[in-house]
Amino acid sequence: MSDKFTRRDVLRTAGLAALAVSAGACASEEGGGPGGAPAPSTGAPEETFAEPSSKLSGDLKILLWSHFVPSHDEWFDKFAKDWGAKTGVNVIVDHVDQAQIPTRIAAEIQAGQGHDVIQYIATLSQYEPSVLNMKDLVDEANKRWGQQLDLCRKSSFNPATGKFYSYSPGWVPDPGNYRKSLWEPAGFGNGPTTWDELLTGASEIKKSQNIQLGLGMSQEIDSNMILRALMWSYGASEQDENEQVILDSPETVAAVEYMTKLYQQAMTPEVFSWNAASNNQGLVAGKLSYIVNSISAWRTAQGSNPTVADDVFFVPALKGPKAALAAQHVLYNWIIPNHAKGVDAAKEFLLHYTANFASATYHSKLYDFSAWADKLTPSRDAWLDSDPFGAKPANKLSFLKDSLSWSTNIGHPGPASTAIGEVFNTFVIPNMFARAARGEASPQQAVKDAAQQVNAVFNKWRAAGLVGG
Repeated sequence: MSDKFTRRDVLRTAGLAALAVSAGACASEEGGGPGGAPAPSTGAPEETFAEPSSKLSGDLKILLWSHFVPSHDEWFDKFAKDWGAKTGVNVIVDHVDQAQIPTRIAAEIQAGQGHDVIQYIATLSQYEPSVLNMKDLVDEANKRWGQQLDLCRKSSFNPATGKFYSYSPGWVPDPGNYRKSLWEPAGFGNGPTTWDELLTGASEIKKSQNIQLGLGMSQEIDSNMILRALMWSYGASEQDENEQVILDSPETVAAVEYMTKLYQQAMTPEVFSWNAASNNQGLVAGKLSYIVNSISAWRTAQGSNPTVADDVFFVPALKGPKAALAAQHVLYNWIIPNHAKGVDAAKEFLLHYTANFASATYHSKLYDFSAWADKLTPSRDAWLDSDPFGAKPANKLSFLKDSLSWSTNIGHPGPASTAIGEVFNTFVIPNMFARAARGEASPQQAVKDAAQQVNAVFNKWRAAGLVGG
């Protein structure tokens, strides 16, 4: 692939994504402010330190998102600085809203300078030509802690090229969040378990209590996740396991028809213009009956609206005609751009961070899950059974112990390739659902048009040797 092709297509994709999500996106998913239950003063795991394999010096510039649970960033900043003090590295940490990171990556790649290591919360496969291969880092992590979760591997490795375009040490589940007091009168006191129950219950709540459902169909990350989960539950997908496009199918049409009905009976037009904070803000404010998201909105409500927090409960992925699957809510991708200067320091720091992932899990208030959970977060299940941060009841998060069984990667059942990355970051799937729900196209036509877009993206990257099949 030529440098000219790389620069034009990678940066164009990033620019489209950034323009689509930057307008109106909030600084955090919860809608800003520290919020949440206070961290307990005891119980945090002991952190470890190992001398780097070689002497380090100079600067290490880190760019990462402003975490949806702010206590994580308080911990991370000190954690990174402390490692720098021990290794002789001047660590500089910058946090920005997750919606701004694609813009920053594109700008730094084009300029050929900037941060040494960058973290994002979804696959960054579209940047493969512009980043270093992280295979040596993944191999070392697997040597130390066993095999990386397949979910994380599929979201950071391109089987067509054999390149780890990113390093993925962790992920976050994406359960349903529901208001128990609203769903009990509708006949579902334990929340919906299927997509049909969601339609029945949410429609009744909207009709009798005038409180809507909160599933987005807009150009933002949560819409991208939930609409794929719906497709998978119907047996639909963008690609098969061999990276062949299969979007134009009766199963996809059925999923779009379902969402159109769900919108008409249980939602309002605001879902077409939501940003990543909108569903969280609506749940915390008591204006939504059900959302699909991580636990961060509930954590915020613990501090800002305890009555709502105690009323929020969770369900795993909803069952459809074919499956019960959810996309990971967050998938950590750490990349090292080709222009990075502090490469050795970046890799050593990422190993140190991974080795202490129990602290990341704890200080994110059980938001972050490790890709090497058995070895690195042995207390996680005990924390989920008895929440250290004030859940009522204390075992409210116990169901997350089995979350891996109903979670999968973007691109399922195949890998998150460069083509999948571009489709994801240009919001082809949310646009497809929105066109049908708004009546701009029939479900059949919306699917056919989206499939043409997806095929064009796949053909481009396949011709460049970056997609298999």
